[in-house]
Amino acid sequence: MKEIHIKIIDKMKSLLFLYFCVAMAFSAMASSVSDTYVIPNPQQMVCGDGHFVLRTQASFSCNLTGTDKDDFVSYVSNSPLSLTYKKKGKADITFKLVSPENVKMKEEAYRLKVTKKGIQAEATSASGLFYAFQSIVQLARESGNATYQLPEVTIEDAPRFSYRGMHLDVSRHFYTKEFVKKQIDALARYKLNRFHWHLTDGAGWRIEIKKYPELTRETAYRPFPDWKSWWNGGRTYCRQDAPGASGGYYTQEDVKEIVEYARQRHITVIPEIEMPAHSEEVLAALPQLACGGDLKPGGEFCPGKELTYEFLTNVLKEVMELFPSEYIHIGGDEASTNHWKQCPDCQALMKAEGMKEEGELQEYLVSRIEKFLKENGRKMIGWDEILTGELDETSAVTVWRGEDKGAESVKRGLRTILSPGAYCYFDSYQDAPRTQPEAIGGYLPLEKVYSYEPVTEAFPADKLDCVWGVQGNVWTEYIPTPEHAEYMIYPRLLALAEVAWTNPQQKDWKRFHAEALQEVKVLNSMGYHTFDLQNEVGNRPVALSVDNHLAKGKKVEYVRPYSDSYPAGGESALTNGIHGGWVYTDQRWQGFLGKGADVIVDLEKSQPIQQLSIDFMQLRGPGVFLPQKVSFLISNDGKEYTLLKIITTTLPITDEQLTIQTYDWTGSCEARYVRVQADINPEAGGFLFTDEFVVK
Repeated sequence: MKEIHIKIIDKMKSLLFLYFCVAMAFSAMASSVSDTYVIPNPQQMVCGDGHFVLRTQASFSCNLTGTDKDDFVSYVSNSPLSLTYKKKGKADITFKLVSPENVKMKEEAYRLKVTKKGIQAEATSASGLFYAFQSIVQLARESGNATYQLPEVTIEDAPRFSYRGMHLDVSRHFYTKEFVKKQIDALARYKLNRFHWHLTDGAGWRIEIKKYPELTRETAYRPFPDWKSWWNGGRTYCRQDAPGASGGYYTQEDVKEIVEYARQRHITVIPEIEMPAHSEEVLAALPQLACGGDLKPGGEFCPGKELTYEFLTNVLKEVMELFPSEYIHIGGDEASTNHWKQCPDCQALMKAEGMKEEGELQEYLVSRIEKFLKENGRKMIGWDEILTGELDETSAVTVWRGEDKGAESVKRGLRTILSPGAYCYFDSYQDAPRTQPEAIGGYLPLEKVYSYEPVTEAFPADKLDCVWGVQGNVWTEYIPTPEHAEYMIYPRLLALAEVAWTNPQQKDWKRFHAEALQEVKVLNSMGYHTFDLQNEVGNRPVALSVDNHLAKGKKVEYVRPYSDSYPAGGESALTNGIHGGWVYTDQRWQGFLGKGADVIVDLEKSQPIQQLSIDFMQLRGPGVFLPQKVSFLISNDGKEYTLLKIITTTLPITDEQLTIQTYDWTGSCEARYVRVQADINPEAGGFLFTDEFVVK
């Protein structure tokens, strides 16, 4: 097994040092990179034959005013290009703000022209000029003698979507202020403009709230070094000075610093305060907010207590003081109603409000918080579970569960951020699982991220303006270090950036992949710890082509039915010639519960057979196990069967690594019917997953 070792660094690099590293990267790449590229790919880019030489202390000018000017001049002056601001006279690079009344340009659009004589950029907004500069930085190549060379090029560019975001979960594992700022730098480089900050969850409360100091005092630290140990070890918390304490939180001054740092880079920070679920840490610190009676605290606030709303609004008041964002994210996902069913306070509220089922309690809570935010000049975002209730037209939805939820949100006229797990969850494996650090599951390679098309035929054509944008999500249950986090983010974030910015007709996988290979080198030289794209293994080899074996296309009889939850291709799944990939959720692996699998294939006529084989998977985390035993049988009449072989599994059920094991018989026989039985291990339970019954 190939092992991935993630090198741990002692100290985060400063922004200035990162810029210096960028310059060094240009130097290292000058001899190997000849293609002109910008990530994300511009909407229109025409290259000439010549180039412009940018010398040391080259000058730039801009006609921005006020804070916009101060931010821009400071940022550009501290770039690796060593540019000097020139107040008057002709400059080597001219940044010009133009009136939107005179040009047809989107707010974040820009035009860039590089000639042998100089560089001109124009836009209708400060953000547009900022993005023009990001393109200049990517185009520059160090050419020796402290000079840079830029190709002659004309670019007309604008984003496809106005919301282009990345989410970071800092509850499961805490990351420092410096790390967060470092990721914001990368977002700026690739023209992303939203940072969704998941600050609270069951694994730790990460933001200082002055009215409730017990939140960070009691639940910002835990006596476990990583989430997995915490999850399996009782899910307890401790104070900062406790032996073995691990975790941390952001002071309000830290938050202000990060928000301002992001603002200067045209990035809006959107905080998420989870409710009503994923709130175990709050209930540990403030148990009075849990459901009453004799119940043990669960993971949900008690929506039947007025005290809950007092707490949530007090927290949100402080959050709104720290975050000037138009929207506040309230979570709203994965709430269980079990405690609510048994809670006297919840049942009393249901009776008073005429509610028929406990799910309406969440709708009630969401509605009250939505109203509170609106009264305070803000708007609400929630995960797509909030679609169960009535929502104000100003609210927005982050869709994570699939196209149908996205279509529902759009049809209702709500601002919709598309972030489906199948394409946007960067906690999934990005390569063959046995070659990678442990992940939560799934298989999301760079190519699949790049292939994502957010707008589908399910969305009504007259409401496509409700598709606000896309977002990549970094959930960190299995990402304990900052180096590992970057490894999971890059280069997948580059692909998402192009999905968010570039029109579909301007996308091309082969072009992007070649550019990403070079950009990974740049990121590495900047101090980012990226996935080794150059040595990507890729999908499971047998999944890459059709297997034309004797049973392909033949009828399958299911003596034991497959699970409705994992049908794959239904009754043709095991003889369609298509093998599964690295994960059981790829719609190719068929799942079985109960006693397991027992299937019969009719080959339509008796014929010579030399091999029978079938694959099964084990992944202990989600409860997927190899069968206890596998039996191969044959028959000529479909009634009387002859046993060919029984294979007993030797891999222990305690093994937690992904294992795909082939069970096979080889020999010589003749039969019309072939049968395979796979029995579930009674000690393990769970699912059996198989992908193809191969006959040769």
